[in-house]
Amino acid sequence: MDTFSEIAEHVEAHFNVVHKEKFVLGLEVPISETRRQSVFLAELKDDDDRRILRLETTVCPLGEQDPVKVLRVNLLLRGGYLAIGDMEGVPFLKLCDNLQVRHLSAAALSDRIKRLAKLGDEMEETLTHGHDYF
Repeated sequence: MDTFSEIAEHVEAHFNVVHKEKFVLGLEVPISETRRQSVFLAELKDDDDRRILRLETTVCPLGEQDPVKVLRVNLLLRGGYLAIGDMEGVPFLKLCDNLQVRHLSAAALSDRIKRLAKLGDEMEETLTHGHDYF
């Protein structure tokens, strides 16, 4: 895939798209019969003007978590990284991944979306004691 429109076409055919803008897609990925996880995709460009696809899913409010432990978890992750984002002025823990668009196959994209959603949901379930906010 070379463009965000090609990515969007593939994603729309294989996932439940709940939000769509020119370079942003929001998905709801089923995890089980009772749980789902929102994943957002956005096109970015690096310093060399190469296209990067950012995948991110919100995990939980940061206020309830020890930031030092969060940073330690980052060391254990083999794919993706934890980051902090804001939702209506409240800091939230997010699980993110950046993929180079030019090396991205449809199968690899679907796999990364599913893996990020599953891991994000597992983290959310653990950190929120079973709640499913995102």
